[in-house]
Amino acid sequence: MNATKTNRMILILSSLFLFSCNSFLEENPRDQLPEKEIYTNANAMYLNTVATLYNYIGGYENSQGLQGTNRGVYDLNTFTTDEAILPTRGGDWYDGGFWQGLFLHQWGTKSSEIRATWEYIYKVIVLSNKSLETLDEYKDKLTAIQLSAWQAEVRAFRAMYYFYLMDLFGRVPLVLSSSTPMSEVRQSDRGEVFRFIVDELMAAAPHLPLERSNHQGEYYGRVTRPVAWFLLAKLALNAEVYTHDQWTTTSRPDGKTIYFRIDGEQYNAWETTIAYCDSLAAMGYRLSDNYISNFAVFNEFSVENIFTIPMDKHFYRHQMQNLFRSRHYNHAKAYGLGGENGSSATIEVLDTYGYGTDSVDTRFTICYFADEVHDLKGNKILLDNGEVLVYHPREVKLDLSGSPFEKTAGARMKKYEIDPKATKDGKLSDNDIVLFRYADVLLMKSEAKVRNGMNGDAELNAVRERVGEPWREATLPRILDERQMELAWEGWRRNDLVRFGLYTRAYHSRPQLPDEANGYTTVFPIPEDIIRLNTNLKQNPGY
Repeated sequence: MNATKTNRMILILSSLFLFSCNSFLEENPRDQLPEKEIYTNANAMYLNTVATLYNYIGGYENSQGLQGTNRGVYDLNTFTTDEAILPTRGGDWYDGGFWQGLFLHQWGTKSSEIRATWEYIYKVIVLSNKSLETLDEYKDKLTAIQLSAWQAEVRAFRAMYYFYLMDLFGRVPLVLSSSTPMSEVRQSDRGEVFRFIVDELMAAAPHLPLERSNHQGEYYGRVTRPVAWFLLAKLALNAEVYTHDQWTTTSRPDGKTIYFRIDGEQYNAWETTIAYCDSLAAMGYRLSDNYISNFAVFNEFSVENIFTIPMDKHFYRHQMQNLFRSRHYNHAKAYGLGGENGSSATIEVLDTYGYGTDSVDTRFTICYFADEVHDLKGNKILLDNGEVLVYHPREVKLDLSGSPFEKTAGARMKKYEIDPKATKDGKLSDNDIVLFRYADVLLMKSEAKVRNGMNGDAELNAVRERVGEPWREATLPRILDERQMELAWEGWRRNDLVRFGLYTRAYHSRPQLPDEANGYTTVFPIPEDIIRLNTNLKQNPGY
């Protein structure tokens, strides 16, 4: 394919999904050389069809990447929940009402950020489709083993992106070609997309390497078999949600009557989750002895992390903005870094951890800055007026403008170890961003066992024992609380609340919207511009 044809293909795709043609061209390294110079041998084939896709997991612009940047997948899964709030602080953080709208579930159908998230995910899906087509076109340059392995890796990678797309938007088009004509694009029910993702991961998994993705080396940052197993466990755990095509009008299916086949055996949804969790345990994943080590500056040696976004301030452009936008300006300055004095814990988080009581969970001080804070040498951090900087966690609310605590309300994000050598105000650091880890696997297994009428105490209390917390009986409400404490700031809260039927409830600073009890906000709207472009698409119910 010559450069002109390549550019024409990109223009077609841009009109289909409202991509930005300029940014798409800039971000696609395969379009920099004529194809005959790219696909000359097997190594070049891998680099330009498979390896290049991993450039998109992290990001450096808004709405790009699965985590680390603003206004994208992570923010839609975090700031729409009872886990995190980005208060308006006088002239800061109003941003046209965007952050308040996220928290209040008042995002509407014209949000440019929601549209950009849709476009980002589909961009990566279409690039994956193109990679599969290229592998097939040039398969004569590959051995049969190379071809099956690389096709499996791209299929699993694409399935992961469809997982995020389906989780966020519900009913979406299954686009499996890089040049699908507009007339052939149709919207699939959520259950159909769910089954496609499951089938793709199950088919790909046996051909994926049985290697750790989070460790440096040949498989670092790649979708390996354990990554596929984790996604399959997560999909099965949420099967009641994902097979519920009429989510605003009918009752959910029962996980005990949703079936999967693994190695010729039939399992219900909960048994399937347990089976894949057991596969991860059998591979040797376990809880790290030290919780904090999973988020250390150099966390590539974690025995617990399963899938991460590799970070290296010298070699990767991926950014981690979560810490940067949370810390008070003077707090960040004390580390020699930057800060935007924004995101904070909610009142619900404080209550779950027992903040302010004699039995506060030990993970609170690991995950959050609260009260008086200090620099890396233990010195008190001062405000510009000479007073000691003190965060006031319980003073947080959606609009702090004019409050005495306008700049200091809210417990702030901690969790990741400070990299004092970070660059770009701290947004480029060496802490790999954790997407999947084994503590989540144990909590998924505990929950699946309880939902299946079994005892999930062992798994729940393994997680609690690691951080020195006392034994608790595994009940669904306690498991949900544990997930909030253990997985704080890791991007799973929306997924959890939807599964537990609690996403649309009212909580501190957030009243329930009219008609929201029917669950319509559990998925985001299909962006209005996308529907105008393709009239085959229908809006999600309630919008």
